[in-house]
Amino acid sequence: MTGQVRTVDGRVAGRRGQATRQKLLDCLSEMLSSSPYRDVKVIDVARKAGTSPATFYQYFPDVEGAVLEIAEEMAKEGAGLTELVAGRSWVGKSGRQTAEQLVEGFLDFWRRNDAILRVVDLGAAEGDKRFYKIRMKILNSVTNSLTESVKELQAKGKVDKDVSAAAMAGSLVAMLAAVASHQKGFTTWGVKQAELKPNLALLVHLGITGKKPAK
Repeated sequence: MTGQVRTVDGRVAGRRGQATRQKLLDCLSEMLSSSPYRDVKVIDVARKAGTSPATFYQYFPDVEGAVLEIAEEMAKEGAGLTELVAGRSWVGKSGRQTAEQLVEGFLDFWRRNDAILRVVDLGAAEGDKRFYKIRMKILNSVTNSLTESVKELQAKGKVDKDVSAAAMAGSLVAMLAAVASHQKGFTTWGVKQAELKPNLALLVHLGITGKKPAK
């Protein structure tokens, strides 16, 4: 974490204070992985971190405020998903590789951040603009790059001009997000992870290029 870290009342936290603040965030992240968001209380987070509720309130106004801090850090990492698409080729075997790497990276990001993403989705669904903005920041990193990819293919005459680049990119990213958040559910349909990725990559490749990937 870079820059000055401040307490709720505006004081700059020292090294020890920053370590305590980070420990509280780490403990909260861990608790979100095993407990429903609504059940997580300040006193439980503080106890797990080996400190007091009063110390928690020095750094965060409430549990939601701390969750937003975790979500913002995750969104910064999510912005890096654009590298899975930006400047990549969608032609020939390279196109298949691009689709596969996008799916792999997207699903992996969702798995690693599953607990906090569930909270972000919940907040966004309930109309909380703060969580909605965080969710869109993550999705936009891929959507914008995919939109540019479709436009570039259209400019080269490889994709029909009637295709809406933004609509196609947005639809594919919404699909990726839905699949990523439902990864465990696929096993109930008898779908293995090894089967999910190539089939999802096929859909992405078809959506962007209008063609099946080269073998």
